Amino acid sequence: MVFDCDGVLVDTEPVANRLVAEALTEAGLPTTAAEALEAFRGGKLTQIAAEAEARLGRALPEGWIARVYERQFAVFRRGLDPIPGVVAALDEIEAAGVPVCVGSNGPPAKIEVTLGAAGLSERFAGRVFSADHVAAPKPAPDLYLRCAARMGADPARCVVVEDSARGAAAGVAAGMMVFGYAAATGRETLRAAGCKAVFDDMARVPSLLRVAAGARARGAF
Repeated sequence: MVFDCDGVLVDTEPVANRLVAEALTEAGLPTTAAEALEAFRGGKLTQIAAEAEARLGRALPEGWIARVYERQFAVFRRGLDPIPGVVAALDEIEAAGVPVCVGSNGPPAKIEVTLGAAGLSERFAGRVFSADHVAAPKPAPDLYLRCAARMGADPARCVVVEDSARGAAAGVAAGMMVFGYAAATGRETLRAAGCKAVFDDMARVPSLLRVAAGARARGAF
């Protein structure tokens, strides 16, 4: 089972995108926190920078990406909360013998900071995979295919938990079943991206996984 990091395991998306919005505004592209969250949820900062440069018609200031990460890390290190219900869900999933890993568009340093600040690092030690190590980030399937390969799993038997349309699209393109966490993303947006189940309470993941396993055994998926 593959979990996205930001917005699925750790509650980072609102603050991360607020800081992105501030940095874009400073660079000459006025952006609100709500606009950044809507447009960039689940996105990689290099993708965001490329989109901003296309809209601006010029390059962002030198070191822009590094400065955004510096601001984000400073806030994250003050402490982050796991997504409500995710720790109990992970406990139940692992007790059932289901292997879990992390697949994030973020760079390794960011994943390390966010998981550490939320107290989740040890749980995923050695099973954290970044889009920095594949040819293309989400929504391309590369990262999730790498997760499956490194975990020794058949992609068709993997389940992804995502909170963004681009992440869900990546899981679908990889041939995986995708559960969409809709606490902060529209249900229809996630359904349109191909999620087989859409939910807003992370405590439901173990039961959704059991239902999916039964459906697969019957050939329904």
